[in-house]
Amino acid sequence: MKQRRISKSVNIGNVTIGGDAPIVVQSMAKTDTRDVKSTVRQVKQLERCGCQLVRVAVPDREAAEALGDIKKAICIPLIADIHFDHRLALAAIDAGVDGLRLNPGNIRDPQHIKKVVLAAKKRKIPIRIGVNAGSLPPTKDARKTTVERMVEATMHELDLLESLDFGLIKVSLKAFDVPETIEANRLIAKRIPYPIHLGITESGTPRRGAIRSAVGIGILLWEGIGDTIRVSLTGDPREEVSAGYEILKSLGLSRRGPTLISCPTCGRAEVDVVELASAVDKKLVRIEKPIKVAVMGCVVNGPGEAKNADVGIACGKGKGVIFRNGKQVCTVNENEFLSALMAEIDRL
Repeated sequence: MKQRRISKSVNIGNVTIGGDAPIVVQSMAKTDTRDVKSTVRQVKQLERCGCQLVRVAVPDREAAEALGDIKKAICIPLIADIHFDHRLALAAIDAGVDGLRLNPGNIRDPQHIKKVVLAAKKRKIPIRIGVNAGSLPPTKDARKTTVERMVEATMHELDLLESLDFGLIKVSLKAFDVPETIEANRLIAKRIPYPIHLGITESGTPRRGAIRSAVGIGILLWEGIGDTIRVSLTGDPREEVSAGYEILKSLGLSRRGPTLISCPTCGRAEVDVVELASAVDKKLVRIEKPIKVAVMGCVVNGPGEAKNADVGIACGKGKGVIFRNGKQVCTVNENEFLSALMAEIDRL
């Protein structure tokens, strides 16, 4: 992995983005922001699974007015997602949010942007310049590629913010197209000192979207680009957080929560490894400690992987051997596989 790109750091509430701070995992509430109770409930669920920042949509004045009550009831920093109407950004600032996301594609009047920036500057509230390929500002040059337009929109907005002596900035350049997202972020990373938020926008349902996101986000992180990530999925936002941490763990960039090693099974397996691994995976959700757990189904790699994990089981016909920290602990019958394995995990 390349050395991580050095960026300026900004604080969003009590969370530091950029500099030498760890890469931050964030998500976005899927609820109607005007429904304070439902939004707070979902944010609390996100907090419990490790989400470090949460963004909420602010489509109208009623949603903006709900931000204060939401902010009081949650623990992680709250970011207001603003489109079209700059007055909603001003209302969000008054409500006490920790950060703003502005889209240069649909808030284009420099005077409106100036009002928001000056208010954010007064309250020391960071702004994310959030550029999406699907909502770019119009261009007079039809020859420009989507990537070129994304970079151009970012730099134009950045110039305006800097002209107002505002430096609490992070940026994001997102597209559904993975190569476009990678290219745009590579280009902008060379031109700016600010932290970069990574994501593949509208990436799809959990199965498909997690793969697209892992490829795009993973490549950029491997190249040292990126300070915070969101895996945008059509589904429960907790799956976004889980996928985000799996991407980071796969690159050695996070140690939060368990890592499950499980064999894909084949004709040599004499037990239902799929069912056992799925059951273990569900139970590991409650654990935050960075442990490795192996669920293996045959003699080829089973004992070796199980020994190398913190806790592991190598399954055979009717019986399985459980290992902890490289040592064989016990042999158990098939009906005890799950309970015995989880008991050893709990002993850690």
